[in-house]
Amino acid sequence: MSQAKPTLVVLTGAGISAESGIKTFRGNGGLWEGYRVEDVATPDGWRKNFRQVLQFYNERRAGVCRATPNRGHLILAELESDFDVHIVTQNVDDLHERAGSTQIIHLHGSLFSARSTKDPGLTYPIKGERLDEGELCSLGSQLRPDIVWFGEEVPLMYAAEKLASTAQAFLIVGTSLQVYPAAGLIWSVPQNVPVWVVDPGDPPIASRRSVRFFQEGAGSGMEKVRLDLKSYFSL
Repeated sequence: MSQAKPTLVVLTGAGISAESGIKTFRGNGGLWEGYRVEDVATPDGWRKNFRQVLQFYNERRAGVCRATPNRGHLILAELESDFDVHIVTQNVDDLHERAGSTQIIHLHGSLFSARSTKDPGLTYPIKGERLDEGELCSLGSQLRPDIVWFGEEVPLMYAAEKLASTAQAFLIVGTSLQVYPAAGLIWSVPQNVPVWVVDPGDPPIASRRSVRFFQEGAGSGMEKVRLDLKSYFSL
């Protein structure tokens, strides 16, 4: 009988996609690539100017379509041969999927999904780069990006917390752990579970008994983490 694969839960952020040429979603000075956050990432911004919001996400989607997964994404997919890998990502791109990862929770939604403005439970895949005015749900309302905006609940957070509580290893890649509630996910990880961190910065992780830091980019850091994980679990 083959031995069960260790459960590896991974939290990824903007840093892993930055190496694919995707700019971090939140820019300096409260601007997202020239747009004010409150204008394009809040329910109020949608109500005031939904056409601008649609255009903003069409631009982001086009950029993602031109990008390709980097070594960090690919290694996470390759780790599925030895681990039961579950990715919880704060990113709204599809680079994990295109790299080959199969178990992904998009905490903040996806650029490639649209949802009804009447019934949030009605979602539709976006094929291509655009979601335009006049594209309606089955109830006749304008479709909006299926993105969790500021001031909205994160509906998949409970599922992510439950998943983190089952981790035998927890990995953090490319996130500063400054955005909540995602940053609080680590508190759902059992205290005896080892944690690996890959980030050029110094994400705040307090009260952990076993943390391995790799203070570098996602690609080079993940090369080292893969070896370290396999050594730790004697694989």
